[in-house]
Amino acid sequence: MTHRTLDPAPTAAAETEVARLHEQFIGARGYLAACTSGLPTRDSRAAVLADLDRRPDPAFYTGVVDRTRAAFARLVGTSEARIAIGSQASTQIALVATALPDDAEVLCADGDFSSVVMPFVHAGRGIRVRTVPLDALADEIGPTTALVAFSLVQSATGAVADAAAIVAAAARHGTWTLCDATQAAGWMPVSAEAFDALVCHAYKWLCAPRGVSFLALSERLAARMRPVQAGWYAGADPWASCYGGASPLAEDARRFDVSPAWQAFVGAEPAIGLFARVDAAAVHAYTTRLATTFRERRGLPGSAGASAIVTWTDPDGCDLARLSAAGIVASGRAGRARVAFHVFNDDEDVELAVRALTP
Repeated sequence: MTHRTLDPAPTAAAETEVARLHEQFIGARGYLAACTSGLPTRDSRAAVLADLDRRPDPAFYTGVVDRTRAAFARLVGTSEARIAIGSQASTQIALVATALPDDAEVLCADGDFSSVVMPFVHAGRGIRVRTVPLDALADEIGPTTALVAFSLVQSATGAVADAAAIVAAAARHGTWTLCDATQAAGWMPVSAEAFDALVCHAYKWLCAPRGVSFLALSERLAARMRPVQAGWYAGADPWASCYGGASPLAEDARRFDVSPAWQAFVGAEPAIGLFARVDAAAVHAYTTRLATTFRERRGLPGSAGASAIVTWTDPDGCDLARLSAAGIVASGRAGRARVAFHVFNDDEDVELAVRALTP
């Protein structure tokens, strides 16, 4: 498995596929911040508004959660039994930390998103975090590395990890793998089957409301984890697990569920279902074409893997201010300006951003 050999060249089929997606979004002109927060789809907006006019119905919400879990499983090519639901990536990663032995070494990338790193930094029990440059992750995995944890796409730079090399190196040393797909799922193909754990918060490229996250687990890792956040929703039968502590937990990954934010899942169901149905390779071709066009127009260097996120040095924030003054929503991270191109963007957005940055 690799994420570096995808052909970034768009095709007529890809453009047609994305044109259909484009119709699901309103108010997207100049919004180049999917890497910060995605825009809601028309169907998500309609579902949330309809829910406000509906009396709360736990049975209805249970069905929504089940369908959303199934859609995410299809999106990342795995089974529903492997998927635990949550509300934040960091708390789900903290669950993975429970599988590690005392004094274990966790290998992370320099400058990775804090939610990937801090759960291990503060896990206690002598667990040690070592960081190395992203492109050195595979080479730095050794016999003492218990787990390698990394974002598939780096938030601060848009760099795409060489997941195939990392997974291969981890297999050679018996090292667990944890991949954060928050900045990847929705614009590039992602396979949960490649990793022991894959976590994803859905409010960015999957355009869901904030408060919906997923953790896909291999059976061998799940067997080592402790359900330290178990509540009624982690029960084999949640509605028979509402009182006391004697109820059995679910036998599959649902034993790591937390009680869902119902309204957030109402909005997430149509959004994640949408991205689960589309051709991920077509979306990848479209979004990276826009990003590559912007990068070339600005004379910025290419990246190791085709990315829908483009960043460049902007220590004083002047370029970000120029974009904002032109009505473009972008972001600044780690002393860099950052723009992102998603299915709701088009060539006019590229042109607007280029003009805003041209003296």
